[in-house]
Amino acid sequence: MVFPTYRPRRLRATENLRSMICETTISVKDLIYPIFVVPGENIKHEIESLPGNYHWSLDRVMECIDEVVALGIPSVILFGIPSYKDALGSSAWDDNEPVQQACRLIKAKYPELVVTTDVCLCEYTEHGHCGVLENGCTVNNDATLPLLAKVAVSHARAGADIIAPSNMMDGYVQAIRTALDEAGFTNVPIMAYSAKFASAYYGPFRAAADSAPSKGDRKGYQMDPANTNEAMREIELDIEEGADIIMVKPALAFLDVVARAHEMFNMPLCVYNVSGEYAMVKAAAEKGWIDEKRIVMENMLGFKRAGAKMIITYHALDVAKWLQE
Repeated sequence: MVFPTYRPRRLRATENLRSMICETTISVKDLIYPIFVVPGENIKHEIESLPGNYHWSLDRVMECIDEVVALGIPSVILFGIPSYKDALGSSAWDDNEPVQQACRLIKAKYPELVVTTDVCLCEYTEHGHCGVLENGCTVNNDATLPLLAKVAVSHARAGADIIAPSNMMDGYVQAIRTALDEAGFTNVPIMAYSAKFASAYYGPFRAAADSAPSKGDRKGYQMDPANTNEAMREIELDIEEGADIIMVKPALAFLDVVARAHEMFNMPLCVYNVSGEYAMVKAAAEKGWIDEKRIVMENMLGFKRAGAKMIITYHALDVAKWLQE
């Protein structure tokens, strides 16, 4: 292929020509929209760190769900702010807490909407860590596993279609798979946060979910951002333990990990376009420094090009609207 015989610009001359040779496309079916449900009544409160996203009380959350369904987005992922916290995070498996109640409400009106639920303990514990705390700031891995299993079963009982555990405990997929199967939920899949890095990109989410650790950090269980070989080992372990979908989180700074996971494992792959990534785009767009729509859609293409099949993103409503234009 030598110039002037081969001229790549020939196929870039018009919009229709460009669309005919387009290698990567974005569909509304790629999207999963995160929703925060909270105790109380008549609450639709914009989250300061995630502009355009809201805390929803149960009596108003269906306003958001109605929009999701109208836009054709196939799935939501629920995060709950509990009505109470304790050392073990027992509100996480309380059937009367916001996530469980929201599951029941959503499935009653929209049984075909795929309801995914986050399974972790950090929002529910007094200390903000993702498991049973001992010696001040060390999470006891094995003591945490049965609690995560209880959360997963509670969510499945409420109607969750996908269980998405984000805690990064060793053996968590196996513990949850066993518990779901024993409770009769053999057909409920697990979307494992297989390569979840100890990232600075989570700041806005922790403010939104009131889940920042009261002391210490999560580097003892979330992954070192420097490591990709370890990420592959984590993913392989989760697959062996029964994960149906694997995830890389965050997305933008870890597209090499996404691409490598896509090449190594023949598994459905999800990325989480996390809160810090979203907040940076929104802040720059507000300043007029970037074209928000073009930047967001370019990011979505990057995720798909790297190998992601599903994208959890706070941009989902906007992306769905832009795709309709």
